[in-house]
Amino acid sequence: MRSPLAYVTVLVIATCGLVYELVAGTLASYVLGDSVTQFSTIIGVYLFAMGIGAWLSKFVEKNLIQRFIEIEIAVALIGGASASILFFSFARVEFFRVVLYGIVLIIGTLIGTEIPLLMRILKDRYDLKDLVSRVLTVDYLGALVASLAFPLFLMPRLGLVRGSFAVGVLNGAIAIWCTHLMQDFLPRRRQALFLRAEAWAVSILLAAGLFFSDRLTSLAEDEIYSDPIVYAKTSNYQRIVLTEGKGSFSLFLNGHLQFASADEHRYHEALVHPAMSVARSLAKRDPKRVLVLGGGDGLAVREVLTSTSVEAVTLVDLDPMMTELARSLTMLVEQNRSSLHDPRVEVVNADAMIWLRDQTRDPYDVVIADFPDPSTYSLGKLYTTRFYRLAARALAQDGALAVQATSPLIARRSFWCIAQTIESAGLATRAYHTAVPSFGEWGYIVAAHRPFDAPIDLPPIELRFLTEKILPTLFLFPADMDRVDTAVNSLNNQILVQYYEAEWSRWN
Repeated sequence: MRSPLAYVTVLVIATCGLVYELVAGTLASYVLGDSVTQFSTIIGVYLFAMGIGAWLSKFVEKNLIQRFIEIEIAVALIGGASASILFFSFARVEFFRVVLYGIVLIIGTLIGTEIPLLMRILKDRYDLKDLVSRVLTVDYLGALVASLAFPLFLMPRLGLVRGSFAVGVLNGAIAIWCTHLMQDFLPRRRQALFLRAEAWAVSILLAAGLFFSDRLTSLAEDEIYSDPIVYAKTSNYQRIVLTEGKGSFSLFLNGHLQFASADEHRYHEALVHPAMSVARSLAKRDPKRVLVLGGGDGLAVREVLTSTSVEAVTLVDLDPMMTELARSLTMLVEQNRSSLHDPRVEVVNADAMIWLRDQTRDPYDVVIADFPDPSTYSLGKLYTTRFYRLAARALAQDGALAVQATSPLIARRSFWCIAQTIESAGLATRAYHTAVPSFGEWGYIVAAHRPFDAPIDLPPIELRFLTEKILPTLFLFPADMDRVDTAVNSLNNQILVQYYEAEWSRWN
């Protein structure tokens, strides 16, 4: 057996194994949230499983090459199909986490068994110290290759399902290659032919999965979403899905509802207009410059532009695919009334926190923070003291900041944690809420550099939901949503994500 080619095998095995782990972690963070928890537990289970595999390898005493190739075929089949299995499992079974960690455990155990077997196969070619150092060096190099290829190529170009099938096909090809590379060391030619046929069969099956991956993804997502999917695509940052039912369509990001067209006007009017009213009251003039952070769908911008006094709007959203859809997809353009085509609107695709840190523009009269809920640590940073201090720096001294702040009924501690955190950044706050049928009872915080009264008036514009009679009532809280003591959310502790996960998990 040619040893350099065997090391190439080790490189591919290590790369594919880590990719399957990253696929599982990414998919789990999409559907379960809290990416730190998902990746931490999956990495832990995977490494533990590799330890189990290494221990089990000592019980394989005969036919090492045959067993090695059989394990490689099994890794290709299970790993390659893992993303589609997990998507279907999330939609259909109650015990998704059992399936998730079961797949990670199986793949980790198989990978952990392969490396010791290969070292035993190669032990007559090198001294032990050279063999161990070379195999482990190549194994760790494979981990580097996977960690770079997954975020830079596989996810943005192929997506989870197609990417896992593609890596599975590569695994299958390595298994076929091994039947040729090691055939002289198999006791019978029939064994080599049988293993080769198995490897080809698995590779063809995975290639078919690769070819039909879009259809498989659609079938899985059809099980997850109640209405038919009319658009689905994975950007560099998230899975974007639009569904359409009777008279309404909905936007989902990473499986989480962002809006339903039938009632989103309630959410966006409540998000934007109280802050505009506060800024008008504090400055004794109509707001002219507005900053919208998040809100790549253009709906918050639409509400801002209803005020004729507005001269400039800056929209900062991380995902260029989302803002491009808001400009080009007919249903979104109609819903946001072509807001992102308005000449007063500047779209910036950047991380809001980094953009705020680096921006040197004149302060804004109103800042709107329209981010997804803090279900992950990457989102939770946008609700920290550090973030609100940066937002306060971008806010005019007589301006107003509005923040969507999840549900004060379902996630009461999360809601008041956001208020507490904004106050810790040196801003005065007023909390309010409204009913949005698609979401339930939803909450917001409006803040300013100095104390202010709750807004009581609206500009002379026609709104579908808010009126001057309703506006003051939004600031009244019943007993089951009233303020509770919480910790402050900082980059160091991200306590808000923990609150959010604990509270929302009781309702899911």
